[in-house]
Amino acid sequence: MNENGRAGLRIDAHQHFWHPARGDYGWLTADLPIYRPYGPADLEPHLRECGIDGTVLVQAAATLNETHYLLGIADATPFVRGVVGWIDFQDPAQHRLLERLAAHRKFVGVRPMIQDLPDDGWMLREDVSWAFEATQRLDLVFDALVLPRHLPALVHLLKRYPDLTVIIDHAAKPAIRAGEFRDWAAHMKQLAAQTTALCKLSGLATEAGSGWSVEALRPYVDHLFATFGPDRLIFGSDWPVSTLVTTYRGWIDAADQLASGLSGVQRAALFGGTATRVYGLR
Repeated sequence: MNENGRAGLRIDAHQHFWHPARGDYGWLTADLPIYRPYGPADLEPHLRECGIDGTVLVQAAATLNETHYLLGIADATPFVRGVVGWIDFQDPAQHRLLERLAAHRKFVGVRPMIQDLPDDGWMLREDVSWAFEATQRLDLVFDALVLPRHLPALVHLLKRYPDLTVIIDHAAKPAIRAGEFRDWAAHMKQLAAQTTALCKLSGLATEAGSGWSVEALRPYVDHLFATFGPDRLIFGSDWPVSTLVTTYRGWIDAADQLASGLSGVQRAALFGGTATRVYGLR
């Protein structure tokens, strides 16, 4: 039983902290409502309210400094169970650094910001292969921050590294606002059938925009349940990015509604069991 008397931990497997004054968040501009510091004291009341036992803290800046900043927060914050950080995949000299990071008890994965790169086939380049090989060898998770256009390359990557543990962030950000479904659905079905990739049930309300609704998300989520299955899906809030369109409680309630057809065992996997196992959370 967990701290709240339930079987298994309830985990938010995707949240962020940042401080804009650090100066390395290129995407976080002053015109955004979330352009302010966010830290553990901001999130903890929401976790208590929603019965969340722990989180995975995910990088939001493509710098090593931010990775060390997040690990420092994790060391001082019991509810942060794991950190997904950033290293420079294009610098083989960072191989030793990755080994040192992997020795940290809360460092669980790496995430290059592929969605921001101009080369859709970047992950297949020879000069970054060392990083995927090392991530696989060190038993770390590769969080795939990709868009639908990157999914064909991701299929090839996973066939190249079949033992690499991959979690697709935000279901690859389908263009829900634009009503695009068919190509995304086909690629996700292929990934589910031909690889061992997992997928985060996160970020979808943001992709749907301010007028989002549970019913607008349902076709996408139902497709993920049908292809990946509940045991390969992982709940995440994407807080505080998600606050652009909803509250922390709002996304929890939506995820609960979308998962209402699952059994108790399947819900336990979605809302914490799979994240705990795959990230190796303590």
